[in-house]
Amino acid sequence: MIVYRVGRTRYARDLDGEGARLHGGRWNHPLTPCIYTSESRALALLEYTANVNIDDIPRALSITAFEIDPAYILDLPASALPGDWKNAPAPASTKDFGTNLLRKADYGIIKIPSAIMDDEFNYLLNPLFRKVLIYSIRSVRDFVYDVRLKL
Repeated sequence: MIVYRVGRTRYARDLDGEGARLHGGRWNHPLTPCIYTSESRALALLEYTANVNIDDIPRALSITAFEIDPAYILDLPASALPGDWKNAPAPASTKDFGTNLLRKADYGIIKIPSAIMDDEFNYLLNPLFRKVLIYSIRSVRDFVYDVRLKL
């Protein structure tokens, strides 16, 4: 199965979740690594756009395609998530929830509904899961961001 991430080129080949470890995200606190991916390139771009300020969009962006092993996916329905999981900005409850799952390291890939687009899904790749190799980079391409998306 292929999933996608849009991000800074310097993190395009990162398999350790360094960007999310440094800054945190909807599903993790800083100091907990995670690789945020989406089921399509379009959703990856939408998620990136929702989470970046226009002044912070770098010139060097890439879209990374990851191959993941579906046998290691924990599929979380919305009913299993904190009640305020769609709130913006991301509440502490979602960061606590995801951080706990990631740190347990029982799950290598967590399928989670998108807070932006109903019936679409994101996949959290867990670098702390070290039992077997369950994801790898399939391709990295330069990506030019169309700023009309932020106007």
